[in-house]
Amino acid sequence: MPRRGKVEHYPVAPDTKYNNLQIQNFINRVMTRGKKSVAARSVYHAFDIIGEKTKKNPVEVFETALRNAGPTIEVRPRRVGGATLQVPVEVPSERRVALAMRWLIANSRARGGKTYAEKLAGELMDAAANQGATIKKKEETHKMAEANRAFAHYRW
Repeated sequence: MPRRGKVEHYPVAPDTKYNNLQIQNFINRVMTRGKKSVAARSVYHAFDIIGEKTKKNPVEVFETALRNAGPTIEVRPRRVGGATLQVPVEVPSERRVALAMRWLIANSRARGGKTYAEKLAGELMDAAANQGATIKKKEETHKMAEANRAFAHYRW
């Protein structure tokens, strides 16, 4: 199947509190049913909790968590002679960040805790410290790619 070219991305304005594009992107991903103000309140409250507990800049903790949670290599299915092989490929930087955000949000929602802000703060702090469910997911992805290294020559 032929490629259709690059995807045009909608320009996102930076968030109001920290003037950061990644945080605004994260708020947009946390948002459900179009309720951006609710999502923003949850994320900012989570950042306040991170600031209280770690005594560090919450933006730095968030960026460290994103860096730690993003996979560098993943497997993509490729049809070769009637068999579907799992071919390991490097993850582009944009996808790495998208996957990291997706995994952080999913794992914070699945986490035990009282409010969503507390769950999110806990997951971000865990990811920044290289532990927790999100890091486990990343390591699983890397392990899968390592196991299928034999098919690396089938790259795109």
